[in-house]
Amino acid sequence: MYKYLFGPVPSRRLGMSLGVDLVPRKVCSLDCVYCEVGKTTKLTTERKEYILFGKIQEELKHYFDHNPDPDYITFSGSGEPTLNIRLGDVLDFIKKIKPGIPVAVLTNGTLLSDKAVRKSLLKSDIVLPSLDAATEEGFIKINRPAQGIKIDAYIQGLVDFRNEYKGKIWLEILILPGYNDSEKELWELKKAILRIKPDRVQLNTLDRPGTISGIGKASIEQLEGIIDFWGLEAIEIIAKAPERKNNPAYRSDVETAILETIARRPCTLEDIQKITGIHVNEINKYLDTLETDGKVSPVELERGIFYQIKER
Repeated sequence: MYKYLFGPVPSRRLGMSLGVDLVPRKVCSLDCVYCEVGKTTKLTTERKEYILFGKIQEELKHYFDHNPDPDYITFSGSGEPTLNIRLGDVLDFIKKIKPGIPVAVLTNGTLLSDKAVRKSLLKSDIVLPSLDAATEEGFIKINRPAQGIKIDAYIQGLVDFRNEYKGKIWLEILILPGYNDSEKELWELKKAILRIKPDRVQLNTLDRPGTISGIGKASIEQLEGIIDFWGLEAIEIIAKAPERKNNPAYRSDVETAILETIARRPCTLEDIQKITGIHVNEINKYLDTLETDGKVSPVELERGIFYQIKER
């Protein structure tokens, strides 16, 4: 069992993806209201070697000595990967031992205003930053940033990165009704998209409960209406969870382990992780599908969101 690697997981965007976790759970520069991993426990912009480079090296060496190559290697996980100051070194190491495997980085994009962060990402093949609001008011409401992060610098960092980076940028925007779907917010987001010039814009919405109660998902019709409103090219709605089952990385044994755990008693995401030893990001991928299939359902209790077997 690996501590810093997870998967390969059936990613909606990257196929069979081996995840690399560069920071401990919920160390992040944002505390987004929709985060399915849970509330941020360390809200920070401090960059340091949160997980030792040598430890990640060891796990990657062992994995590739004993397993087939995945479609992608993805820096993601349970926090913000660019907070790890050795990110560039990990990327260099991967490119040295496995030059044929593309590397993707999932980031909230808040630290791209730092030139050192932008430089550390230059050897990646795809960077998938997020941008959920383009006004200070909307940014604070939906993303709840660490002190010192301002929306203008955030967007400018994305613009600067586009000018320096030769790989692909897929910009993700997660729409929450009542948070960032007003005409004003959508106009400002359109202006930001035109400045950033991403290769793709990927619209998403809530799959499962976030960190606060009372937030809901946008319908496909609402997302399609936003695409029409913007009138821009290369915008897509991210494929939904059921399509994961067509992915060769979808494992029935992982699904069974999660279902058997929940069958004993309702569990939080953290409970499932502790019992099964499966990484929270991998659990999230399967919960999306299991909920869509009507096999599990979330319920909000005092200690948080619990998942239970759905009665038929």
